[in-house]
Amino acid sequence: MVSYLSALLYGVGGIAVAGMALLVAFQERLVYVPVLPGLTKSYQITPARLRLLYEDVWLTSSDGVRLHAWFIKFLPNHRGPTILFFQENAGNIAHRLEMIRIMLQRLQCNVFMLSYRGYGASDGYPSQHGIMKDAQAALDHLVERVDIDPSQIVVFGRSLGGAVGATLAKDNPDKVAALILENTFTSILDMAGVLLPFLRWFIGGSGSKGLKILNCVVRSPWCTVDIISQVRQPILFLSGLQDEMVPPSHMKMLYAKAATHNTQCTFVEFPTGMHMDTWLAGGDNYWRVVQQFIDNHVIKNADGSASRDDDSD
Repeated sequence: MVSYLSALLYGVGGIAVAGMALLVAFQERLVYVPVLPGLTKSYQITPARLRLLYEDVWLTSSDGVRLHAWFIKFLPNHRGPTILFFQENAGNIAHRLEMIRIMLQRLQCNVFMLSYRGYGASDGYPSQHGIMKDAQAALDHLVERVDIDPSQIVVFGRSLGGAVGATLAKDNPDKVAALILENTFTSILDMAGVLLPFLRWFIGGSGSKGLKILNCVVRSPWCTVDIISQVRQPILFLSGLQDEMVPPSHMKMLYAKAATHNTQCTFVEFPTGMHMDTWLAGGDNYWRVVQQFIDNHVIKNADGSASRDDDSD
């Protein structure tokens, strides 16, 4: 009996040590995937390929990292809503251009697409601390532009981008008009147990029943569930119920946490939406939901902003 218990304890200890070693050595590679298998870090296409009106923007983060972004305008003199878009963890902004092209058409908005550090043409290496500096640099750049209405900046984040966007909105209540989250996780701590089930006994977020003994070694926890209740701007939650990466229950938990403190929360489900294609699977209804949210919470509240009809000049 004693030998059995000893073997069991050694086995559990071995798993914990192996899990810790795995997390310490490879966690950034698990969380951040700037280069998709078989592709290069460079952009496969640019907005010019899709005949979009854009400019290359180069920024410097507060810690000196050189960043690249695309600012895509709906029309040359458009001063309507501007969406600050934060992408998922894999690939680069070029892989989202088809979705952005449709976004411009359907929402009649400008879009600012940031390449996180280590992604696309941006320098550096990704980390939670660093990416938040990148996001702040992008927002500060938009606020200082004279060719947009800074009172109509909407942060839109999908998956990892939702974690980035939620933190940015919380930290900048006077600069961000509204927040849109799509298929975002509660935390990387919770996702570790989803992607690597054997770790769920040793790592987890605030609602986890595990021992959480490995939480201390996670350098990018992205605890969106702890941030979302501090966001005071209107929030739209877009959840694909066929999400094969992030369990849809994560979005429900985020909404529940936010709605307890914020009466301007809207939750919409798309029955056939998967992790990357909810915008496509949702069809016309997806874009109607987003446009109605922006119309109700951003355009109507913008002080002195030009109407969309004025953009045709």
